[in-house]
Amino acid sequence: MGTPYFAVGILQALVEKGHRIVGVITAADKPAGRGRKLHESAVKQYAVSQGLTVLQPTNLKNEDFLAQLRDLNANLQVVVAFRMLPKSVWAMPEYGTFNLHASLLPQYRGAAPINWAVINREQESGVTTFFIDEKIDTGAIIDSKKIKLTAEETAGSLYDKLMVLGSQVVLNTVQLIEQNEAHPKAQPKLEEFNEAPKLTSENTRIDWSLPIEDIDAFIRGLSPYPSAWTQLHNNKEEVKVKIFDCAMESSEHDRSNGQLIATKKELKVAVKGGYLILKVIQLPGKRKMEIAALLNGYKFDEDAKFV
Repeated sequence: MGTPYFAVGILQALVEKGHRIVGVITAADKPAGRGRKLHESAVKQYAVSQGLTVLQPTNLKNEDFLAQLRDLNANLQVVVAFRMLPKSVWAMPEYGTFNLHASLLPQYRGAAPINWAVINREQESGVTTFFIDEKIDTGAIIDSKKIKLTAEETAGSLYDKLMVLGSQVVLNTVQLIEQNEAHPKAQPKLEEFNEAPKLTSENTRIDWSLPIEDIDAFIRGLSPYPSAWTQLHNNKEEVKVKIFDCAMESSEHDRSNGQLIATKKELKVAVKGGYLILKVIQLPGKRKMEIAALLNGYKFDEDAKFV
């Protein structure tokens, strides 16, 4: 059970290892793009290429869907980046249902664990498999594996690494269950832990009053998707700008936070602790652009600033 590309790597690993996949459950096709053509999930596209049975329920409690699920007669269900399941679904198989989560639980429960780990400048992350229960991301842990984060880590680079790591952990988890050697342990009850809430337009806006290291991590943690954004005030215009890549220049200055300094080849932002040198941004209605290319045709006035 899964939908995005992240889940494809895990499904592919199971197929290539020779496990019998009796069915794939994924999201319904949705209109996308300017032509509003129906878009199939990444998981469906891979499943169809492998000749696997695909179910696309819109209501996981629907009796027709539950009957179809029972007819598959699966003895184990594997969930990767899907939806919250009702008990009628997760309790169905003989060996239960386990989920792969892209964090070291109980840290970063929620919808966007990869992004928040980078945003919060964690030194390590990882993946965890656990048996699903009534709550979200709280079930007994079966297996987990850690990975170190680099100083240049982005959400995109960590996504790719955790997909590979997740494939290994899922295969190991299936083997443990198959050999009756899985010994799930309750998640530690920590007094404090970070959560990973869904990303919205509100919590992806850049706060230019933060220290330079925090803003840099925020931009990396939202790159390439959904991207950090800010409002640009320039030439009496106010437009929304997405920022995908930057570099830090530590120095002392007396400029106000968010003030832009543009040359013929460079655009940087004054922040607490130095300047952020912008590398790739996107203006409304335009494609992502390297700063040098943008500066060839776009002018910033002396009072231009991000707010």
